[in-house]
Formats: sequence, C-alpha cells, structure tokens
Amino acid sequence: MNIQEQIKDYIHSQPEKKRNDMLDLHQIILEIMPACQLWFLDGKNSENKTVSNPNIGYGFYTIQYTDGKTRDFYQIGMSANTTGISIYVLNIDDKAYLSTTYGDKIGKASVTGYCIKFKALKDINIEILKAAILDGLK
Repeated sequence: MNIQEQIKDYIHSQPEKKRNDMLDLHQIILEIMPACQLWFLDGKNSENKTVSNPNIGYGFYTIQYTDGKTRDFYQIGMSANTTGISIYVLNIDDKAYLSTTYGDKIGKASVTGYCIKFKALKDINIEILKAAILDGLK
C-alpha cells in the first residue's frame, strides 16, 4: 500500500466529524504545500509495538540532534488523538514561539512547544493555523 492509500485509510478510519475535519485539514495543508513529500507513520516501533498515534507528515527537513546525529523527518504533522486533532509544527527552534505567537489568537486550542491540539476545526481560527504552518516552513 502506498503512502497516499495509507493516509486515506487512516483518515477514513476516524469517526465522521473528526474524519471530515481531517480531510479538510489535509486539503488545507496540501494547498499550502502542494509539492511536499508525504509521510505516514503508523505509530509502531521496530518491534511492532504501538508507541504513538499514527501521523501524517508533510514536507521534509533534517533534525539536528545535540549529539551531532541527524534524522530526516517531516515539517508539519497531523494526528488524531482521543480528544480531537493535533497539528505538529516541527521546524521551529524556539519552543515558546508557537504558544506566544498564536496561543491567544487561534481559538479553543492547546498550544505547546510544537503542537496545536484542538477538539474540532470549528473551534479554531483556520487563518491563524495556516500562519503557524507557514512559520514551520521557513
């Protein structure tokens, strides 16, 4: 199964309201990043144990670890969670940036170092979310 099929299956496995929001978000992110590399991580480690929620990834950047090692990864991620949806903006060095820049403008969302978590798309300002995503592409 290719990445697009895995993404489609993952989104369509969600309850209807969350599925519709994720489909909308997927389209929004693809409009912002039309030629981006797509990723799908099933949330399982090398021993096939679940260690995280599955993630859809968009874009490409190289993570630089303090020990000098590097890892190729996506810039923007999306994942369903028990209470809603998480958007990950990973390519920002300042871990306070998202919360201080967008936390009080985005609506009903929890904004941490690299994660914007919300129950439903209707609860947030989509234009502010787009701005946060664009910041992760710089």
